[in-house]
Amino acid sequence: MGKQVVAVKLLPSPEQAAALERTLRAANEAASWVSTVAFARGLPREYALRQHTYSELKERGLGSQIAQLVIKKTCHAYATIAGLIKAGRLQGKRAVKATAKPVVFRPEAAQAFDDRCLSWQMDARAGSAEFASPVTPTSSRPWSGTARASRTWFSAAASGT
Repeated sequence: MGKQVVAVKLLPSPEQAAALERTLRAANEAASWVSTVAFARGLPREYALRQHTYSELKERGLGSQIAQLVIKKTCHAYATIAGLIKAGRLQGKRAVKATAKPVVFRPEAAQAFDDRCLSWQMDARAGSAEFASPVTPTSSRPWSGTARASRTWFSAAASGT
């Protein structure tokens, strides 16, 4: 059977909503740190950047797939800037400003999740996702690393076919 695409609306409990928010903030904080590494080392490619950041992301508690998606998100941000410059849509002072410092991700910026970090029980109208749970930072690294991977089930309602 092929993949089935279904639009869903998450119906998390207040605790689960807080966990989703922590996960989003942790992922974007990690993406900003990865961006700093990419900028400092001049690593626009995903494979090279992964070699320098993946183990740190895992050590700080992000799940494997979320860590991969954070690295990919960062690379795509730099590729977008390069593409805009190449296409002539980002020129002059704006191009200089865009390339003069690392990309910074807003705490509430969108974060991709794919089928490797989401699970569904269609009959029960429920799903699970990798969430971040708060932990005490264990070092003085550049980002706080307030994430630990855990899986939590939440309710979901299909919104049409």
